[in-house]
Amino acid sequence: MSGDVEVNALAINVTIPQALRWTDTRRGEAFTLTTLNVRLLPDGHLAVKAYGRPVDGGRGAYVSFPVPDEPELAALVADAADRAGALWAAHRSLG
Repeated sequence: MSGDVEVNALAINVTIPQALRWTDTRRGEAFTLTTLNVRLLPDGHLAVKAYGRPVDGGRGAYVSFPVPDEPELAALVADAADRAGALWAAHRSLG
């Protein structure tokens, strides 16, 4: 059956450590970015978006933003992927 299964993407959500969080603005409202969503696409490339909530504590939408090209954030993504891979391998060995 494995040949018949089409996987569109694998995804992990990563909490951005406090020291690496940043603020961005959309439509005049400031957001603190707290989470990364990392997707492994079928072609092997990664797609990463940052998500956050309004700085003022409002109950606004959870909005996505591009991730800055910063070495610390790239390292966070790499570490998260390694951790997710280790969790998957451990899960597979239990079955």
